[in-house]
Amino acid sequence: MRVLGIDPGLRSLGWGVIEAEGNRIRHIANGLCQTSSAGGAALADRLLSLHEQLTEVFRRFLPQEAAVEQTFVNKDGVATLKLGQARAIALLVPAQFGLPIGEYAPNKVKKTVVGVGHADKRQVEHMVLMQLPGAKLAGPDAADALAIAICHARYAGASALRIKA
Repeated sequence: MRVLGIDPGLRSLGWGVIEAEGNRIRHIANGLCQTSSAGGAALADRLLSLHEQLTEVFRRFLPQEAAVEQTFVNKDGVATLKLGQARAIALLVPAQFGLPIGEYAPNKVKKTVVGVGHADKRQVEHMVLMQLPGAKLAGPDAADALAIAICHARYAGASALRIKA
């Protein structure tokens, strides 16, 4: 099973592709879909850019399933709403390809990959690299996306919240 993990973000949307067969996982690719708010770029243009970039990732790597991190709500309501819009793109693109989508809480991803639900980004990166030897990370958001893909590979078909596109 080829899984694409997605870490939603408006400035930097991380993605990571793994192949899973039983308990074995293998790194395929990872990267970032980036937008800029420089020059007053409109939100709609930034969302369109994320959509186009993520669609290209799907076309290039042909995943069979997708996994997206659930949004956490923080004190900044505007930032949470913008993150929710980027997350909508992360759900829309796999749905357009007809893929099943798993959604995972950040703490579940961290507990699955690191062993503790409140691990920091460095711990997540370290454990992703331990589980995917030879992977070169495009950045912390790509590491998070690979962690989401690993989590999905561990829970796919079991207790994961799954949406059939």
